[in-house]
Amino acid sequence: MPAHPPVPGLRHLDPRLLRAFLAVADELHFTRAAARLYVAQQALSRDVRRLERELGAELFVRTTRQVTLTGDGERLVPYARRVLDAQDELLAAFAQARPLLVDLNFPDQATARSVLLRARELAPELELMARYESGLTGAAGELLAGRLDASFGRFAGLDPALRAGLDHQPVRYEPMAVVLPEDHRLASLERIPLAALEGETVYAGAGNPRTPEWTDLARQLFEGRGIAIAPPVPLAVGEEEFQRIMAKTRNPILAVVDFPAMPATVLRPLVDPVPLSPLSLVWRRGLVHPAFDVLRRAAVELSVERGWLQRPVDGWIPATDQHDMHPCD
Repeated sequence: MPAHPPVPGLRHLDPRLLRAFLAVADELHFTRAAARLYVAQQALSRDVRRLERELGAELFVRTTRQVTLTGDGERLVPYARRVLDAQDELLAAFAQARPLLVDLNFPDQATARSVLLRARELAPELELMARYESGLTGAAGELLAGRLDASFGRFAGLDPALRAGLDHQPVRYEPMAVVLPEDHRLASLERIPLAALEGETVYAGAGNPRTPEWTDLARQLFEGRGIAIAPPVPLAVGEEEFQRIMAKTRNPILAVVDFPAMPATVLRPLVDPVPLSPLSLVWRRGLVHPAFDVLRRAAVELSVERGWLQRPVDGWIPATDQHDMHPCD
């Protein structure tokens, strides 16, 4: 009879959890380990707790003054090193031969593009290639099928069946805005209070099968405010077609503050409250690729440098997104 029988129900162990464990085991300090991995300390602690749950063992003794390995933790160290060494050899042989495919939704998505550019700066020897699926729901099927590696969007807005095979990392609370025809009654305002949109019909992607997570965000934002969501329009593929359709309907368009300029329109931030679009980096569970670690590091660096995850006092996000943007165990 083996001294340590397999943990019931354990079928797959995410290598990321082992990397988190080893970083803490080497440093015996969660803050230093998080800095070494370029992740938030909260995320590192969460990964360690998840590993402990999956193995059914306590790996560290944590006090206010120090962190020490338990007996189970000491026993795990050599196994974890062998697993990760084997993974590194596999990556050297295969994974680096293909690029990491990163969906930015559309070419001018400023936040996602900034993360991709930073990752390319951090690891110029690795190939990260951009793709454009126009919405997270549209990208999710491609992620699960292995035709994309990562995307960006509102994770809480995905169907639970899609979420089950995906994981995410919060990146930014994107302040929301509205695009108005330049002769609209509100176009002269520098900022648009939400109450001023009462009685308006606003386009928020209704009917677009690639972006229902965005339409749902608009529905929750507009609920009880007397703002209607514009009915579906013909699906416009490409910037020029989208602009043509919007010029014909003349409905205000729900957007974010970094939305690209459109002819004969103005972009105005929304206030009172400041609605925020919760943006995450999203990938399929179990993804292993050397450039993926760099992409996650780039997202963390930019989030910290630019204060992307500092939520304004008067900021609003849907109640359904609270947990995903502040995950806890």
